[in-house]
Amino acid sequence: MKTVAGGGCGGRGGARLRSSSDGSRYSRREVGLPSNSSSSPVLSNPKSVLKRPVSTEELQTPGGPYIKKTFTIVGDAVGWGFVVRGNRPCHIQAVEPCGPAAAAGMKVCQFVVSVNGLNVLNLDYRTVSHLILTGPRTVVMEVMEETDH
Repeated sequence: MKTVAGGGCGGRGGARLRSSSDGSRYSRREVGLPSNSSSSPVLSNPKSVLKRPVSTEELQTPGGPYIKKTFTIVGDAVGWGFVVRGNRPCHIQAVEPCGPAAAAGMKVCQFVVSVNGLNVLNLDYRTVSHLILTGPRTVVMEVMEETDH
């Protein structure tokens, strides 16, 4: 298990992107703009990164092509640095290259099994995002990752 405090990425500066719970993205400098502002944040909602649909049963099959990994991620001032998408099971849609999740080893296409000890395999991404956003700054996540075979 890896534990990582949020922070830099090789000492490089620049505005990090913050991801909202619905997977949209906006730049840090645009956060807090008044709603009547003429310059609105640029939003994007990418298509799924998954190659094919995967069932919760497939993820839990003993001897199957998935291995479980556990990450402890300490959020920073911007967030945890990843986007959850999907529905029963949820998956990691995006990982911010310089964010806490990337530093912990999280990757796209991993499936979310639990958040802070709570099994989330049968929940949708909005519920899982809500659990993360309303929970403690340090989040412990179990994920399933496809093996290289």
